[in-house]
Amino acid sequence: MSEKIARNTDAFFSDIAGLLHAARSKAYRAVNSIMVETYWNIGRRIVEQEQQGKGRAGYGDALITSLSRHLTDTFGKGFSEANLWNFRQFYATFPEFHQFSTQCVGNLSWTNIRTIMRLENEAERNYYLREASSENWSSRVLERNIKSGYYRRLLSSRERPEESTLPAVPTPADFIKDPYVLEFLDLPEDLTGKESQLENALITNLQKFLLELGKGFSFVARQQRISTETDHFYLDLVFYNYLLKCFVVIDLKTARLTHADIGQMDMYVRMFDALKRGEGDNPTIGIILCADKAETIVKYSVLKDSKQIFASKYQTILPTEDELADMIARENSRLLMHSPKPKKKEGKK
Repeated sequence: MSEKIARNTDAFFSDIAGLLHAARSKAYRAVNSIMVETYWNIGRRIVEQEQQGKGRAGYGDALITSLSRHLTDTFGKGFSEANLWNFRQFYATFPEFHQFSTQCVGNLSWTNIRTIMRLENEAERNYYLREASSENWSSRVLERNIKSGYYRRLLSSRERPEESTLPAVPTPADFIKDPYVLEFLDLPEDLTGKESQLENALITNLQKFLLELGKGFSFVARQQRISTETDHFYLDLVFYNYLLKCFVVIDLKTARLTHADIGQMDMYVRMFDALKRGEGDNPTIGIILCADKAETIVKYSVLKDSKQIFASKYQTILPTEDELADMIARENSRLLMHSPKPKKKEGKK
């Protein structure tokens, strides 16, 4: 009887603790939301005041300096000139607070907002607002994704590059990046012949790898065996994506992509569909994660028109500015290819 009372008491304590945790979380979100809107309003008032004295040289700088001193004397720390300039930029970047707030399905921290508002591209800003909010990214994860060109890599690989959000019915191509950036593995660039080392590092850093893979991925197995009547095959990594409702098989290649690699993945996907795919699952996706690939092989192989097999490069260092610029150029080129052509003007009759 005493054990039953003890269990009931523990459950009671746990319930009360849960109520307090939930209340504190709600209070934090409410306070954060109010403060973010207040920062936006401060930025708006600064701009309005500047406009009144726009004919006076240096008025904006002097205004910020004076306001910083006044607020610091009145409220204490937190109102440095740098912070006030951030409030001003916040308003200048998002002049309609309603539009800003609708991009955020949850509450973003001020630290994340400061990071995002410095991005020049509006579509990219809106993407990170939504993703950082809905996926609850920490400031470290957000900064890493921006530095690695997460948005650019995803957009440049999509069949519909004009869409920066997932469509109502996403396709496998909407989830594939090229390249995948694996700098968190702390491995050298040249891993030729060391697939097992790459696999071990990915498993050790599985949480970070799942973040790099993107939405909806969950880990299933490594070196999963598939057996036929005569042979056994081992798949490097297997995941399941609950948004696509399908298994995702990843084959690791630390050398340049070959036709043999593509043929092997085609066989793996067919076998997995036949032997492991469950009722209600969509067709299996295969991703060949390789050190390099020739566009000729991609163009003249089953990869070109396949909806199930993809090849993406991986790199173990963050992309350089030149590489990010190349991603932007590829994205712009694809946008031009997909944009409607202007109609020719009819001549006068």
